[in-house]
Amino acid sequence: MTVDPVQLEIIRNALLAVAEEMSVTIHRTSRSTVVREMFDYSTAIFDGKGRAVAQSARIPVHLNSMGVCLDAVIADHIPLEDWNEGDVILTNDPYSGGQHLPDFLVFRPIFSDGRRIGIAAALVHHIDIGGGAPGSYYAQATEVFQEGLRLPPCKVVEGGRPNGAVISIIHASSREPEQVAGDFASQLAATEVGAAAYRKLVTRYGAEVLEATIDAILDQSEAAMRAVIRDIPDGSYEFEDFVDDDGITEDHLKVHAEVTVTGETCRVDLSGSCPQAAGPVNCTLNMTRSAVYCALIMMGEGAIMANAGAYRPIEIAARSGTLVNCRAPAPVANRMATGHRVVTTVLGAFAAARPDMVPAAYYGVSYVSALSVPDKATGGRSIYFEIEVGGWGAHPDEDGASGFSAGFHNLANSPIEMNEAFFPITFTEYALIADSGGAGRTRGGLGLRREWRLDAAEGTISASFDRFRVPPYGLRGGAPGRAGRFYLKRAGETRQLAAKTANLALRRGDRVGLETSGGGGNDDPKKRARTAVELDIEGGYITDKTAQKTYAYKS
Repeated sequence: MTVDPVQLEIIRNALLAVAEEMSVTIHRTSRSTVVREMFDYSTAIFDGKGRAVAQSARIPVHLNSMGVCLDAVIADHIPLEDWNEGDVILTNDPYSGGQHLPDFLVFRPIFSDGRRIGIAAALVHHIDIGGGAPGSYYAQATEVFQEGLRLPPCKVVEGGRPNGAVISIIHASSREPEQVAGDFASQLAATEVGAAAYRKLVTRYGAEVLEATIDAILDQSEAAMRAVIRDIPDGSYEFEDFVDDDGITEDHLKVHAEVTVTGETCRVDLSGSCPQAAGPVNCTLNMTRSAVYCALIMMGEGAIMANAGAYRPIEIAARSGTLVNCRAPAPVANRMATGHRVVTTVLGAFAAARPDMVPAAYYGVSYVSALSVPDKATGGRSIYFEIEVGGWGAHPDEDGASGFSAGFHNLANSPIEMNEAFFPITFTEYALIADSGGAGRTRGGLGLRREWRLDAAEGTISASFDRFRVPPYGLRGGAPGRAGRFYLKRAGETRQLAAKTANLALRRGDRVGLETSGGGGNDDPKKRARTAVELDIEGGYITDKTAQKTYAYKS
């Protein structure tokens, strides 16, 4: 069937609108701050064959992996022919295509006249699903069984009837059952909204036209990715970056990428990465694929619609049993530490081929922490969960952004006013850190300092951080960004805390602070324009001392 180009664009944007409508539904109806404030969720639409077609502007690490998860569910657990009208399939199992246990992924098949025509999907990060630490990030975990509730693919709704036993198990496994219940109901509702909107498109255009148009959309995305790869000189490029440690030992963990570009195809081989870790920084292959896809899509600078077609020209290899392709039952809660590193490693390899367009390393970690305090209203525990960000790497043509979420996790900040209203904490500092951006002709973005005081009688804090020992790299003579820091102030003394901390006891008046890393610099700092240095001093981005010592600035 010949697809009209104007109608193709109309349907393409209509499909994107369906995904965004699902996203808005979750935002408006969710309960926890993780979802409502930080936007840690994603939505997508698949066609009737299970191919990713359109996704909301949310979390790349989620969206690039949904299709691989769906493939695993279909191939190994519930074949598509067993998906019936009114069903919803649920999983959070990292070893069944999922990411880590807090991420619940649901798929709702969409039917029209008895025929499966599409699938609506939603992934939500739930605030707590059990495990060894509040927030379900247990930094001392050595196997996935210690990380919380694990659900293999199952029908949580069958023929329109919710599976009450599964839902009860989910609620009973959480330290925040009301929050999880609300977010899960929101997640299911979003797929209902997506299914209804998708059926309207079928009614308007007909199933045959919609299917042919989707084929054309996927082919266009493939062509766009091939064009991006074609602009990268043929050759083999290698790079490596490191995760600080796994929280169990102090050994650096290597992520190594060999990227081979041949015409319009790209092969990324991560087999040179270190063996899987004892601690919870491991990635399943699904997670690693998502990070590689993210790096390639970044190379497209907005020209590529992320869907199943865009991934066709990319081949990914990773030796089983490594940090980037772990075997069960390796723990994976803090998989983002390594996932970010896959992104920076692949981009570092591309920097040798395209130094004109690839920036230095961004902060490269999801700064996840969770405070648990007594909840007087319920007699249980209340969890304050947050994910912080840092500085972007300097682009060859401009400075990196400061204190701003980078693409791979794309999160919003959690407003301090809202946090103080809901939790017994008072913020004492929230600011950019001068001199934290890597020096260069173009400067890395600045990291953040965020400090709060505990106003409850007691509590515990857990953290899953990185980039404390191996800072974000600079390029072409640019300096690395400043490493991060985590600390506790008590009775006039400051104690440095480990980046990966589990269940540290706190008491009233304690101050807990996090300093996130800055981005790497690009090119020789001595080449930075004098006016740019002066503006940095005036804006508080760098100090006079750094201007004189690093940039050779003389007033």
